[in-house]
Amino acid sequence: MVNEHSEFAKSLGVSRKTLSRIVNEHGSITPDMALRLSKAFSTTPQLWLNLQQNYDLWHVSQKSQEWKMVETIAV
Repeated sequence: MVNEHSEFAKSLGVSRKTLSRIVNEHGSITPDMALRLSKAFSTTPQLWLNLQQNYDLWHVSQKSQEWKMVETIAV
């Protein structure tokens, strides 16, 4: 697995440590990484950024329940 990560990281032009942090959920997909991944997989950068944003929202909604106490404002 380490060798596969090293080869993929090299093809992306990033360090193995950078890729490993993302794979192991210790790092986020940045706009720069989204561009690299979109090129590697023939997708769009928006796909990768949306995936990251969806993960971030899910993670924070699971971590804290304080947001549920916010009252709805009538507009």
